[in-house]
Amino acid sequence: MQRIDPVIATEHELLGLFQAGLDGDAAAYHRFLQRLGALLRGYFRRRLQSLPDEVEDLVQETLLAVHTQRHTYRPGSPLTAWVHAVARYKLVDLWRRRERHEALNDPLDDDLAVFAHSDDDAGLARRDLSRLLGGLPDHQRLPIQHTKLDGLSVQETARLTGMSESAVKVGVHRGLKALARQWKGLT
Repeated sequence: MQRIDPVIATEHELLGLFQAGLDGDAAAYHRFLQRLGALLRGYFRRRLQSLPDEVEDLVQETLLAVHTQRHTYRPGSPLTAWVHAVARYKLVDLWRRRERHEALNDPLDDDLAVFAHSDDDAGLARRDLSRLLGGLPDHQRLPIQHTKLDGLSVQETARLTGMSESAVKVGVHRGLKALARQWKGLT
C-alpha cells in the first residue's frame, strides 16, 4: 500500500475546502479557516518560542489577510505556498514592529556614525529582485524564493510546492540563469 505524503494530503485538503468556499460553500470555507488556523498556530509556535503571546495575534492577522487577499491566489499554483508567503510576511511585520518598539526605548547618544551608511541601496536591491523574480514562472520563482531567499532545503521546498526534488533543483538552476539574462538586459 502506497503511503500518502501528509504535506501533499494537506495541500489537497486545504485547496478543496478553499475552492469550495470560493464557489460559495460557506461551511467548507469555515472548515478551511479552522484547519488553516490550526496549521498556522504550529507554524508560528515553532518560530516564536520566545514570544508565545504573539502566536494567536499572528494567526488571526494571517487568516484575515488570507481572507481579504483571496482574490490574489493564482489557481494552479500551490495554495500552501501562497499561504506560507502571507504568513511569512506577517511574521516579518511582527519583527519590524518589535524592532521599532525596542528602538524607541534605546537611549539616544551623540554618536553620529549612525549616518555613515544608508539602507537605501539594500531597499532598492530588494525591490529590483522582487521585480525580476516576478517575471519568472512559478516553477522557477518558487524554488528560488524558498531555497535561496527563505533558506529552506530542497526537500522542504519540494514538499511545500508539490514539485519533485529534482524539479526544484532544475527550477533553481534555470531560474537563476533567467535572472542573470534579465539582469544583463537591464545593465
